[in-house]
Amino acid sequence: MSEQEKENLVYGTVEEALPNALFRVVLDDGEKILTYLSGKMRKFRIRVLIGDKVAIVPEPYGGKGRITKRM
Repeated sequence: MSEQEKENLVYGTVEEALPNALFRVVLDDGEKILTYLSGKMRKFRIRVLIGDKVAIVPEPYGGKGRITKRM
């Protein structure tokens, strides 16, 4: 991860699992966002379940985010 991505990390909890590795996440500030798994997490088959705390890199134009870490 680049330094810029590390600065932009936001944290949340997975609320709903959707098809094709999409997830609905509630951020720590209460906002809901649609997210998808990063390529490395898919490659190494890291499982994300409902209730997991995750780190997200939001897209600069809003709308979606990319899950980069499961905690």
